[in-house]
Amino acid sequence: MSETQIHAVARQMFEMHGAAAIAKAAQKAQQCETGGETDEAREWRHIAEAMKMMRGPHQS
Repeated sequence: MSETQIHAVARQMFEMHGAAAIAKAAQKAQQCETGGETDEAREWRHIAEAMKMMRGPHQS
């Protein structure tokens, strides 16, 4: 999956699920890893990281 596709999926998920989208992507990554799909798990982790960047820094 290209970087552009990663960010497009991340944006769509973030718009649909809000902050919960990051957790959903992490769960998908774990499911893929458990199923032996390491490449797909890596993509889901990349999507989760892209959403974290979209969310911005934590505020205190």
